[in-house]
Parts: sequence; C-alpha cells; structure tokens
Amino acid sequence: MVKLNKIYTRTGDDGTTGLVDGSRRAKHDARMQAIGDVDEANSLIGLAAVASPVATARDLQRIQNDLFDLGADLATPGEDFAPSEMVLRVVPSQVAWLETAIDALNEALPPLTSFILPGGSEVAARVHVARAVVRRAERSAVALASVEPVNAQALAYLNRLSDYLFVLARATNAGGDPLWVPGASR
Repeated sequence: MVKLNKIYTRTGDDGTTGLVDGSRRAKHDARMQAIGDVDEANSLIGLAAVASPVATARDLQRIQNDLFDLGADLATPGEDFAPSEMVLRVVPSQVAWLETAIDALNEALPPLTSFILPGGSEVAARVHVARAVVRRAERSAVALASVEPVNAQALAYLNRLSDYLFVLARATNAGGDPLWVPGASR
C-alpha cells in the first residue's frame, strides 16, 4: 500500500524526479514523457467515466487502475519484466481483459463503412479525446522502448486500450457515429 505523508518533497526542484529503483531522471527524459502521457490519458478516462453509465464507468475505473499499474511499470526501469511482490508490471491478463471487452462491445456494432469523426454524444467525444491521448502515450512508450527496455505487455496494453476506447465511443453512440465525408466542404 502506498502511503504519502507529505505531498511536496522539494527533491524535484532541480528538474529531476525519482524512479522506483531510486535513480533520478530529468523531468524531460523519455521515460518521464511516457509516464506523464499515461497520467494524462488516465485523467481523461476519469473525465469520460464521470459522464458514463454505471457499467461503463466501472470498466473505465478498472482501466484507470491498470494505468496506474502501467505507470508504476514504466517508473521501474530494468530488463526484468517478471512481476513480483516488489515490482509491479503489466501482465498478459490485463491485455486479455481489454481484448475480451473490445470483442463484446464490437459484436453489437454495425461494420464501419467510413472513417468516423470523433464526437457524436458528449460521452463519446470525451472517450475519443482519451483515445487520442492514449495513442500519444503509446507513441511515447514506443519511443522510450527504442532507447531502453520496456515491458512488451505495457506496450500491448496501450495499443489495445486505444482500440477499446475507439470501440467504446462507437458503442456509446449506438452505431450512430458521425461519418467523415471526404471533400464535403469543397
């Protein structure tokens, strides 16, 4: 259990922040960029959850919890990606849950015949904003993985999460998505 007695420590005043292993990184470091993008995505998922029906909000809260796990995973550098009592890692079952949820939501949707515009209902629009930021978080994590080891399950989770949010937005719109009409404003 995490216990925070004091919110400010002043240790980051020099432009660095601490990781789980005790090392410090510049706040503009690629690892910190990925962690920050995951945090921003998590906040936007919370914004979507407060406007969602109870069952959807419950699923989104589960995802928020998983994103905290993912943030902890990214905050623990190294090449050992086996979870343990002291090291929190994203695991295949978290990715599998997203895949099952995607399949369940997608079953009831009509096939896509066009790209869709991000919007429709307010909830769907919020979900689309979260999806776009999850995609940025994924790009940041992939950029990090090009220079340092990153848990492959964390990368897979972000990739599936953007898919889940896309399908959730469509389901929220009950298949009545606003469609892109190429050249419509010419």
